[in-house]
Order: sequence, then C-alpha cells, then structure tokens
Amino acid sequence: MDNEQLRAAGRVAGKMARQAGKDWAPAVRNSGKFVKHVVPAAVKPLHALWHEILGFVFLSGAIMVAFKMWQERADTTPLMMGLAGFFALILTGYGVSSILKAKRITRSISRS
Repeated sequence: MDNEQLRAAGRVAGKMARQAGKDWAPAVRNSGKFVKHVVPAAVKPLHALWHEILGFVFLSGAIMVAFKMWQERADTTPLMMGLAGFFALILTGYGVSSILKAKRITRSISRS
C-alpha cells in the first residue's frame, strides 16, 4: 500500500469511529441518568441497614458488659463497677442513637 491508500484508509476509519461515538452517545447519557436515579435509591437502604447493625452491636456489647458486672459484682471494686457502668451507658447511648438514625433514614426513604 502506498501513502495515499493509507491516508484514505485512515480517513475512513476516523469517520467510522466518529459515527460509532455518535451512536453510543445516547446510551451513555441514558446510563448516566440511570445511575443518578438508581444509586441513591440503593444507597439509602444500605445506609439504614448499616446503622441498624451498628446499633445491634453496641446494644449487644452493653448487655454483655452489664451481665458481666452482674456476675462479678461481689469481686469487683466500686471504681471498676463505675467504669464498667459508664462504659455500658456509653454503648447503650450509641446503640440507641444508631437505631434512631436508621429509623430516620428509613422514614426519609418512604417519603421519597
């Protein structure tokens, strides 16, 4: 092939590539719209689930600490009981606030 034929082949390939790009443009725009609508709808329930799981873990930890305090109440110093009680209260607070946040997220999903 000489230089002229290579240039002609390049022009044809360029035209075909531009046309292919134009053909794909609507699909790309529509996929962007799809992602903008579907991703937020999928993320909110996962966000609520995450907070529900965290709330369960924190409340489970608080229950375990309280149960251990109850089991070893005779052998534990008042300072250790106070620290463990404070820790259990913090875990309970985080657990309850996390579950309440999950409920708020769930309510915002149902209103949307």
